[in-house]
Amino acid sequence: MTRSWTRAGRRPRRVLYLSSPIGLGHARRDLAIAQELRRAHPDLRVDWLTQHPVTRVLEDAGEHVHPASAWLAGESAHLEGESGEHDLHVFQAIRDMDEILVNNFMVFHDVVEETAYDLVVGDESWDVDYFLHENPELKRFAFAWMTDFVGWLPMPGLGAREALLTADYNAEMLEQRARHRRVRDRQVFVGNPDDVVDESFGPGLPGIREWTHEHFDFSGYVTGFDPPSAERVARCREELGVGPDELLCVVAVGGSGVGEPLLRRVLDAVGPARDLLPGLRFWVVTGPRIDPSRLPEVPGVEVRGYVPDLYLHLAAADVAVVQGGLTTTMELAAAEVPFLYVPLQHHFEQNVHVPHRLRNYGAGRCTPFEEASDPHRLAEAIVAQVGNEVTSRPVETDGAVRAARMLEELL
Repeated sequence: MTRSWTRAGRRPRRVLYLSSPIGLGHARRDLAIAQELRRAHPDLRVDWLTQHPVTRVLEDAGEHVHPASAWLAGESAHLEGESGEHDLHVFQAIRDMDEILVNNFMVFHDVVEETAYDLVVGDESWDVDYFLHENPELKRFAFAWMTDFVGWLPMPGLGAREALLTADYNAEMLEQRARHRRVRDRQVFVGNPDDVVDESFGPGLPGIREWTHEHFDFSGYVTGFDPPSAERVARCREELGVGPDELLCVVAVGGSGVGEPLLRRVLDAVGPARDLLPGLRFWVVTGPRIDPSRLPEVPGVEVRGYVPDLYLHLAAADVAVVQGGLTTTMELAAAEVPFLYVPLQHHFEQNVHVPHRLRNYGAGRCTPFEEASDPHRLAEAIVAQVGNEVTSRPVETDGAVRAARMLEELL
């Protein structure tokens, strides 16, 4: 087992951080929390066990990605393979991911056997959480579980079997937690108590909101950045070449590769939108897993791949069109930019959990993919948002500090 000691004879505290690779939302918030932990404990050593595209964010930030990350099986690639045209039955996709989860837990187990970690933080690391509950004798470290939603939920139209399976998954989680409470030393909900949906885990099971309030601590939302000043936003618009008489629409689909159909629908709507509003320009961000060269060239559109500081460009927009993921929509809410969000079909988190939270903040307009598939309807919806006064609730800015304090108690 690897051990190193300071001159005072005390081993430096070590954290293994597991950041979900499904999208880029976890990366920014986890990085912000880790940085706050280091401010409180300058000797803290943080190793990251995660996958692309999170590894790209971490490497750009100078973080240490554990070499064993290369042995992890690809979760993002699996979900992309399960997706259709702006359609991802995410619950079924995760049910079909057993081989990947087993492989990745075994990688994790090898890592913690080799190195003594004081704390393991699992940000929606479903594999580690599940198998630690099934094998609690393997836990020799403090374990903190982090998530921004609680409860698998059935999507309407998928029948009684879907409702039965989601309830069964929820029941198994509740039973694990009741049987092995010592596995999770801390449960942190990345949000506020009213961000938890007021739904049931299933027939005969507790309410999700009541159970979560009883068992979780709440950090508030973690943006992972300080709100940019008006001067910085103006400078960003200038760097993007947006003139004083022009308007900017930013289009983004997160860090996975399932958003290409939505990008193509928006590109189809550019012409009609610019007919309605000639000064409107489009800045399309494909993210790290979609090749920009696959998209058609359209007048008035600039296409980019991975953008490290996307939150800044979103803040510089007059309007935005995004997928229904929590991170990008909350970044727009924090920036007080009007936006449309188009949830992936059959994705329970994007269709239930995220809209519930956005309604709490009074942010964004939910646009079904069917509406977004009509270029003229989508163009009208985009133009209608331009110039709208944003009256959303301010997004908290101290979430990373609050989360770090919760984790610090385990060191």
